[in-house]
Amino acid sequence: MSERSEGPGQAGGGEGAAWSGRAGAQAFAAVEAATDWLLGYPFVFRALARRIGGGEVLVDYGCGPGKVADHAARFLGVRVLGVDTSPEMLALARSSGTAVAEYHLVADGRAACLPDGCADAVMCNHVLASLPTEEAVLGVFREIRRLLRPGAPLVLLATDPACSGTEYASLRIGDPGGAYAAGEPLTVRLRRTDGSWQEMPNHAWPVGLFPALLERAGFRDVVQHRPTVDEALALADAELVRSRTWSAERAEPPLVITTGLAV
Repeated sequence: MSERSEGPGQAGGGEGAAWSGRAGAQAFAAVEAATDWLLGYPFVFRALARRIGGGEVLVDYGCGPGKVADHAARFLGVRVLGVDTSPEMLALARSSGTAVAEYHLVADGRAACLPDGCADAVMCNHVLASLPTEEAVLGVFREIRRLLRPGAPLVLLATDPACSGTEYASLRIGDPGGAYAAGEPLTVRLRRTDGSWQEMPNHAWPVGLFPALLERAGFRDVVQHRPTVDEALALADAELVRSRTWSAERAEPPLVITTGLAV
């Protein structure tokens, strides 16, 4: 997946129905993702910029149609390899003229074309919400660990299901008043670029579960950060910042950045 949604390309394996096929890939590419471009991706890029640059290799695990991977390649000056479980997503990415060096398919939970320790960093944006079980989440973390050289960083972006029911600028997680256990199905509403809304099935993964799972998968020094609108003023696109009041995002920021280093 990559740039939004909870579930774009579903690089973790198996649950591909939400964005499957050509129509699904095109639908995902039409998601606006304003909240992510305010409180998510600029902070992912900042975390990566502290660790990599100068032509090093960044893997975008769950790259979807490649918009975020393209931005990372241009902003960070790194060689980006995009991976995803959806052939249609990868075809769309390849046809979009991105700055990404290569795109690879994930099959049976493995990016088989990429060798162990090939990456100087991995980013993984909104992949986990497409996964139905804790074992599937752990499987994604283990495959990411395989791709990373020792000491290299993972930067993970996820939506907090504890923020369910709030109407954000470009999404709503679950239903008003809803409370969701780990792995429980929930519906996410995503705003399209034409102003309409699309509902997609997801799974709830409380962000507090990630540190322990990452440690089991071979990561250390795991840290979490919930970006705020005030922090975003210096990082996000100025036109985007001015485009809305961001009242919900100010009151209850819904995105969490988790970082860790490969052991």
